[in-house]
Amino acid sequence: MTDADPVLRALAHPVRLRMLTLMWPGPMSAAELSRELDISHALASRHLRSLDAVGLVELAEERTRRGGRERRYRTVHGSPLSDRTDGTRMLGAALAHTLKERAARRHPEGRGVTVDAELWLEPEVWDRARRKLADIAAELHDAARPSRSPGTVPVGVTLMAFPLHRTPHDRTQKEPSGPPDSAPAQETDP
Repeated sequence: MTDADPVLRALAHPVRLRMLTLMWPGPMSAAELSRELDISHALASRHLRSLDAVGLVELAEERTRRGGRERRYRTVHGSPLSDRTDGTRMLGAALAHTLKERAARRHPEGRGVTVDAELWLEPEVWDRARRKLADIAAELHDAARPSRSPGTVPVGVTLMAFPLHRTPHDRTQKEPSGPPDSAPAQETDP
């Protein structure tokens, strides 16, 4: 992990991923992040400094608060994750941790979409689907409001879709043995 890109190292921590999500719709201070994440102010500050050092957040405003200076940061918009391949395992581990934590907080009456699949697709089908997934992610991010805004509900979204290497077994087969085994995306009821 020491050879990994500093941006990937910063993104590989579940708390920092969550901080980026929380600061997407608007700026937050270390104090606000510590309250929202239920961590110490010192820990929130340390994680915020790590994100700032690699350019994933930017200073949005400084204001006077209770006689001191409060620095509020926002997430730099863009997707540094989508086309990164050098840290896929590290990012996958952080996303898996975040997914596990969010799944434990799933609302018992909330509807969702669950899919897990390893599919064989024609390249043009994959490219179309990848663009649609990116558009959906952008739409959700654009609609995001600050934490606990009136009239909003918290929603967890974890998505990682990418082409796979063929396994040695796949390379020796001449003809596909049948349709791919996969579970189609579906709406789920609790």
